[in-house]
Amino acid sequence: MRGRALKLRGQRVLVLGASGFIGRWVAARLERAGSRVTPVVRDSSAAAAAFAMAGVSEEPLLTDLADLDELERIVREMEPRVTFNLAGYGVDRSERDPDLARHLNVELPRRLGRVLLDQARRQADGEDEAEPALVHAGSALEYGLADRVGEGDPTAPNTDYGRTKLEGTEAVSAAARGGLRAVTARLFTVYGPGEHAGRLLPSLLEAVGGDQPIELTEGFQKRDFTYVEDVVEGLVRLGRCPRAPSVVNLATGRLTSVRRFVELAARELLLRPEQLRFGARPSLAEDMEHAPVPVERLRETVGWGAEMSIPEGVRSTAQVLRIGGTA
Repeated sequence: MRGRALKLRGQRVLVLGASGFIGRWVAARLERAGSRVTPVVRDSSAAAAAFAMAGVSEEPLLTDLADLDELERIVREMEPRVTFNLAGYGVDRSERDPDLARHLNVELPRRLGRVLLDQARRQADGEDEAEPALVHAGSALEYGLADRVGEGDPTAPNTDYGRTKLEGTEAVSAAARGGLRAVTARLFTVYGPGEHAGRLLPSLLEAVGGDQPIELTEGFQKRDFTYVEDVVEGLVRLGRCPRAPSVVNLATGRLTSVRRFVELAARELLLRPEQLRFGARPSLAEDMEHAPVPVERLRETVGWGAEMSIPEGVRSTAQVLRIGGTA
């Protein structure tokens, strides 16, 4: 299925949501690969901080992705070889506008798929036909209450974010059925430098060097913790793949309890065990419980798998952020 990997060096690549947690690292990785990267962002000050962290040197293109007509104009004008859609709404707990969630999670990928498919039909030659034009970031929450999370298993999203992300994935898959080389990479629990404040690892990092208690759930729920560097590598490899299924899980294939993740991270960050207050916070009713994530399709498609261990990922995060305390 893999075929010969397509080269992105010297090619125009569009990264939507480039100032976000994952988008900044995708833009940086593509720059290192020699791509002509156009990072699309909404806020210049947020982009400056994100790009400084990731080492992105390209000048960002400022636009509000809620303006789909403007997005379409940009795509038609630039004719990117590959577009990475890392834009989305609803990951942060402050993002609770249902209309904006539908606009960015559903209508944006739908419009993007249509305009790219139109370009592919008009401009395709033999080489371009074999190249995925769109790599779209999906979410594990598309599976929702489903116990099995294989790409072909039934989905049962139980949050607005999961439902809208699933609709976005379906729109991208429809474009793929129409002939666009498009793939949705379903991401699970991604961690690393640049995460939203208030998430698990940032909460631990904030406590480094102090003695304040860290309030946690019991931590029995299991997650597939995937370091952002591995996620970025998977996304870029999918962007270079001449053929890809319409949906691919991008994860490690290993489940780890939240409690175990915290214990491993605390050891790397030299946090004291008595700071960890397990059970001080209730678990969320919408927390997923699922079997290990099947990643065979990822390995078959790109010949690679996410391998970084949790201690390595936490250590790397602390080094990027220059936070002391790693063993």
